[in-house]
Amino acid sequence: MLASRLCGVLRPGSGVLRPCIKQGSAIRMFAQDTRGTFSRQAARRKTLKESVMSPASGSAISAGQGALAGAAVLGLGGLAYYGLGLSNGVGAIEKQMVWPQYVKDRIRDTYMYFGGGLLATAGSAAAIYRSPAAMNIVMRQGWMAIGVTFAAMIGSGMLARSVPYQPAPSAKQAAWLLHCAVIGAVIAPMCMLGGPILTRAAWYTAGMVGGLSTTAMCAPSDKFLNWGGPLAMGLGVVFCASLGSMFLPPTTALGSGLYSLSVYGGLILFGAFLLYDTQKIIYKAERHPVGWGAPPFDPVNASISIYMDTINIFIRIASILAGGNRRK
Repeated sequence: MLASRLCGVLRPGSGVLRPCIKQGSAIRMFAQDTRGTFSRQAARRKTLKESVMSPASGSAISAGQGALAGAAVLGLGGLAYYGLGLSNGVGAIEKQMVWPQYVKDRIRDTYMYFGGGLLATAGSAAAIYRSPAAMNIVMRQGWMAIGVTFAAMIGSGMLARSVPYQPAPSAKQAAWLLHCAVIGAVIAPMCMLGGPILTRAAWYTAGMVGGLSTTAMCAPSDKFLNWGGPLAMGLGVVFCASLGSMFLPPTTALGSGLYSLSVYGGLILFGAFLLYDTQKIIYKAERHPVGWGAPPFDPVNASISIYMDTINIFIRIASILAGGNRRK
């Protein structure tokens, strides 16, 4: 009864109801509308799923490049601001005039180990690249290979840091060289990018590291020392993005976003880490106890932080240069 009463429409211009659709037809239309609603919902779900795996539009890469350009402008501005002495604070450049000789020796030894670590890493990467058997091992993919790689890097780093420092030659230097060799094995596949790209990446890395180190030394001594917490959180985000970009190609929308965050965001992050770690080295060199019974200052451990910052900066600059060459 109710269905038959509702099965009518008011004809325009008249006051009478006329029958329009039979009751069975109304039921069929209702069923069709229901199926249409379900199909539209499924289409929306499918669109949401496919939007993540859709082809990359390039907006994520452009956003990463814009963020990197902004960070570069800030870095150059900071270098000019602190380098010209416009800050009211006193930086390491001014304080080195009154440093005791042992503070100068600690910082000198730290940067000597830093340079030696880079040379050892480059030598290890070149030696492995020239060995087909070694390259076959380091280029293996999968969860097992990733786990072994991270275990080797973290384990060798912990070993190098845990051995008490003694002047060379000692077990400390052997563990440090082992860690550098492991890092060289990890980055050895990058040699396939070619000498010109790696040479340019090395020069760009040297310029960036030199500029940021100078900024940290000219800035007030505690200017960047309070960045530890935010940088640690940023490192977690970049680490997760790097893991995700291993399994999602950068040609997809999600993969492109993860790649941009890992490469461009990582480059900004490790540049900030370099500012923090440089001032941390100076802070420890100035305040490490001196005298009978005090443990010796460890320049190896102090150098590992800026060494890893530089390696990460180099990897990301080389990736950016390689991506630029592929787009040409």
